[in-house]
Amino acid sequence: MNLHKAIGTIGGLTMVSRVFGFAREMMMSRIMGASGAADAFLVAFRLPNTFRRLFGEGAFSAGFVPLFSQRYHGPGGLEEARKFSEEVLAVFLPTLFLFTLVFEAGMPAFVWAIASGYADEPAKFDLTVFLTRITFPYLLLISLVSLFSGVLNSLTKFAAAAFAPALLNMAMLAALIFVPTGGVPTAIALSVGVTLGGVIQLALLWECSRRAGVSLRLRRPRITPSVKQFFVVVIPATLGAGVYQISQLIDTFFATRLPEGSMSYLNYSDRLNQLPLSVIGTALGTAILPQISRFIAKGEPEEAARVQGQAVELSMLLCLPAALALAVVAGPLVAAMFQGGRFTAEDAYITGNTLAIIVAGLPAYVLVKVITPGFYAREDTKTPVKTAAIVLVANVVFNFSLIPLFGIYGLAMAIAGCSWLNAVMLYVILRRRGHFRIEGWLWARIARQFLAALAMAAALWGMRLLLDGWFAGSVGERLVGVAALVAVGGIVYFGVAWVIGAMNRDDILILLKRKKVA
Repeated sequence: MNLHKAIGTIGGLTMVSRVFGFAREMMMSRIMGASGAADAFLVAFRLPNTFRRLFGEGAFSAGFVPLFSQRYHGPGGLEEARKFSEEVLAVFLPTLFLFTLVFEAGMPAFVWAIASGYADEPAKFDLTVFLTRITFPYLLLISLVSLFSGVLNSLTKFAAAAFAPALLNMAMLAALIFVPTGGVPTAIALSVGVTLGGVIQLALLWECSRRAGVSLRLRRPRITPSVKQFFVVVIPATLGAGVYQISQLIDTFFATRLPEGSMSYLNYSDRLNQLPLSVIGTALGTAILPQISRFIAKGEPEEAARVQGQAVELSMLLCLPAALALAVVAGPLVAAMFQGGRFTAEDAYITGNTLAIIVAGLPAYVLVKVITPGFYAREDTKTPVKTAAIVLVANVVFNFSLIPLFGIYGLAMAIAGCSWLNAVMLYVILRRRGHFRIEGWLWARIARQFLAALAMAAALWGMRLLLDGWFAGSVGERLVGVAALVAVGGIVYFGVAWVIGAMNRDDILILLKRKKVA
């Protein structure tokens, strides 16, 4: 049950962050609307965020956590793991500084590369460049946060790293509260809030690592054997993440060539799609990587496969209903969350339709988070690179094929389709190597989960028709309507799932007993 506890900690604190994130997005949609200034800020935020995912969270964790765990659980213990962390930091920090300076100097060219659609509007393009220069230092800060998060996660201390993103959302919320005028002034305030949020996150993670007994000193940069080993693992992972992030930038490129507001529609729909992905997928991936790495190091591949199978079961139990629910109630949910102020009913309608398409790929997104630790724990970061490269090519083909026909909806279709292509390829490769396979009992369990999710979707559709007037009413009525949908959906899904055996009842009973004891 350690996996359940870890997922509960990570998922719960990630949910706290997401609540603040939704508060931020709700305020931003009403203050900024789907305007040119909003689009400019979203591009400015996406560029450092893209490289943050490239250098920071995914690739860095894939290389750092298994190697840190090897040293921590080896003869050298914590001291050897600390030395490894300091050697990596000594090389990582100057690299990040140099990368940031290069981008700051050449920002107009980099912005043009991903948002050339704005070049026909000089004021909008210049604003995007200016805002990106403000937000880009966030890359350096959050990449260092990823290092300290890797240390804490390796020590199975997940709380601080899971809570840290909430601090960014708080900083951006403060910017909206203090500069609520909209337009360019608010866009500038939000950009400053991004960088300040990175500073606060770094301060928290540094202090938590120090209290955990890993106080890192700055060393002279040297390519030691440990650093070489780290690069051997992390460079392919970075290339793999890079292919995926290039795919994200391609999506941005196409979105900036669509009518004004398209970046906003994509952002708000993706924000709702990211909620279950972050709470479920990221929590599972973060929790199982140290466990799988430990079992592989001990020569117990069967235990590693068992952990991965348990993660697949849990992910689908939570993800299938989330995907179907978001698809069925996308319109009312977007209206309740974002409609108002400068964000019109038409904006909410387009965003809702975009969301309903994107969530078709949500189960695949989560499966990728669960499957890839099976490669990373074995220090195989090359295979995900190869699959990601194929997905990148497919993404370009899908975008060129679908966007001329369906506009922003075609972009959403491409995103969902590529996620399934990636998940299927990774699973097939892992299965062929004999590292992990979905056994018959697990397929049966997933089929029951899908049936329970279909029953929930039918109930939600009926409730949506019954409460149709509420979703066209005041903000309060819309929120009450959404709360009713959530309550009915949860009761129907988990009730049916319990009855037809779509969940592990023994695990649930153990959790309930522990809560009673506590």
